Amino acid sequence: MKNLKSYNDILPTIYDRVYVDESAVLYGEITIGDDSSIWPMVAARGDVNYISIGKRTNVQDGSVLHVTRKSNNNPLGNPLIIGDDVTIGHKAMLHGCKLGNRILVGMGAIIMDGAEVGDDVFIGAGTLVPPNKKLESGFLYVGNPMKKARPLKQVELDFLTVSAKNYVLLKDEYIEQHS
Repeated sequence: MKNLKSYNDILPTIYDRVYVDESAVLYGEITIGDDSSIWPMVAARGDVNYISIGKRTNVQDGSVLHVTRKSNNNPLGNPLIIGDDVTIGHKAMLHGCKLGNRILVGMGAIIMDGAEVGDDVFIGAGTLVPPNKKLESGFLYVGNPMKKARPLKQVELDFLTVSAKNYVLLKDEYIEQHS
């Protein structure tokens, strides 16, 4: 794949049944788990730290994924760690943060350095999660800056897995049509 580029002689690692659109560009130390998908115009740079994307996770069109450099004030820097069954909406920006499992990141949301998102979370479209914030599992977060809005309903919790499964089916169709 021409869109998988090395940085310091490190290429992205792509596991089984992963779809990476030809217009996406991935640099450096990036790992993408089984059945995940990277859609058109995604830019991901694992250059000054690493990016880890779990299983059945989808990163939708125009999203930007990056990391924080190691420094004297932050010796480990901030890698970008994304769990399993995560749906990242169009044009989201994730920078040096940690996302648990079964999360929906709304379109245009921004999650900043050092933020940590628990499992089973909805982050509304356009929401800004400031640096180093901790988002508790099982809630909807919205706003700029984000606020905890309410607990998720069971139908919303169920949707988190449904969304991930739908994107697995869609990426399978793309792989079949483009192979």
